Amino acid sequence: MKELILVDMMTIPKDDPVAFTFFTGYMAMFAASVFFFFERQSVSDKWKTSLLVSGLITMIAAVHYYYMRDYYAATGENPTALRYIDWTLTVPLMCVEFYLLTKAAGAKVSLLWKLIAASVLMLVAGYIGEAFVPLNADGTAAAGATGHSVMWGVISTIGYLYILYTAWFGEVKTLGDASGNPQVVKGIKILAWFVLVGWAIYPIGYMCMPGGWLNTGLGWTSSNVDLFYNIADAINKIGFGLVIYSVAKSDPATVKA
Repeated sequence: MKELILVDMMTIPKDDPVAFTFFTGYMAMFAASVFFFFERQSVSDKWKTSLLVSGLITMIAAVHYYYMRDYYAATGENPTALRYIDWTLTVPLMCVEFYLLTKAAGAKVSLLWKLIAASVLMLVAGYIGEAFVPLNADGTAAAGATGHSVMWGVISTIGYLYILYTAWFGEVKTLGDASGNPQVVKGIKILAWFVLVGWAIYPIGYMCMPGGWLNTGLGWTSSNVDLFYNIADAINKIGFGLVIYSVAKSDPATVKA
């Protein structure tokens, strides 16, 4: 007698916005990656690498969200390790976009490596601050948790502030202005706003962890973290790609093609 094997179906609780954003984030970023890969053929050669990087950012994120949504659905816990693996790959690639935008204006490879180094510092320090916070047996913050969270949060912020400064006032801004291309200048400014406003959502999630200031001050728990992170990821990663796409499509070389 043959056995009937039924595939387990995952359900999304109606009152669980975190589960909802995991699923929608996965589909949105997968769709965005398909769009960027296909549209890569419609831009001039000098923008093809930028569109490729945009597609890689959202595709890597989509793969990780596929696993994170399953992890959350099965455990109800924050997929901290998976999330930081994703960020370790995608955030440096987002910094690469700044380099590619300013390359025509004379950006050197040293700028690329400085941006990557700053993003890695930001992520490694953030991971240590979140994943290794001292906890009691019941999962509450142990003695020293706030100090641990603050110390590594400050170190992480140093990397963030370097990227922010470079985009708004430093080398990226200077090279963008020197490019003589108003679309590049506009693109850099919009990406700088993403770093200032969009990336600011991540510290909010960080401070919801046990020992974080929002956790101890307002009682916001780690259950709030994934909601903040999911929304921020979709806005920033897809948004970065759309800005690059807009700059590429407005380039005269692309229009003539």
